[in-house]
Amino acid sequence: MAEDKKKASALDGAVMTAEGLSFKGVIMNPVVENCIGCERITEFEGLTYCPSYAQPATKWTRGICNFATHMKGTLDKQGKAKVNPLKASKRAARGR
Repeated sequence: MAEDKKKASALDGAVMTAEGLSFKGVIMNPVVENCIGCERITEFEGLTYCPSYAQPATKWTRGICNFATHMKGTLDKQGKAKVNPLKASKRAARGR
């Protein structure tokens, strides 16, 4: 009994309106060039959308989108990951 199971799309129930793609009452914008390669993007009627965030362009205005699965964390000049200075001082106080 091999039944074909349809993969549930992240945008099930979305409707294309005159303003754009409407999903759960929110108008979603298509993904921007920086989003290409992310595992989260899904296709709907020939355009790609991010189900995690309605306006992907605004997530890239201050650097890397925190939802991006295709980007790695930033490194400083010595090749070490950036650490929050407040957290670093607390760790030093505990002896780590």
